[in-house]
Amino acid sequence: MFRTTALRMHSLVKGAMNVSKPSITTTRFMSSHSTETDEQFDARYENFFNRKDIDGWEIRQGINDLCGHDLVPEPKILTAALKACRRVNDYALAVRILEAVKDKCGGRVNEIYPYLIQEIRPALTELGIDTPEELGYDKPELALQSVYEIH
Repeated sequence: MFRTTALRMHSLVKGAMNVSKPSITTTRFMSSHSTETDEQFDARYENFFNRKDIDGWEIRQGINDLCGHDLVPEPKILTAALKACRRVNDYALAVRILEAVKDKCGGRVNEIYPYLIQEIRPALTELGIDTPEELGYDKPELALQSVYEIH
């Protein structure tokens, strides 16, 4: 009885192995390079932030995508993002964008960040937005005096 069952199973397995299987080819596009120029990149993000129907979530998404790149955004992109924050009436988001840009400057913050603030200063004045430094956010709020410097 075992022999007949084993022979039947062998014939079933052998028949299943003879069935042709479709070949699947996978393709990965990781090595393809972007053909977008710097000007096109800047125009794409500037147009994204200049949309009239943009909302706060989309502004956050655009800034998050922008911060994911290995670059510091151009002043014209920042100006468009700050104006978008003004259109949706989100002052806190505008200040957070400035904080994120300062963080993106990395080790060259003393060179890049003052230049960016200088370039976007007219837009900041027009929109009534203060920088994090003007608001005192660059210093800890509840910092206590060091015990070693009291006397």
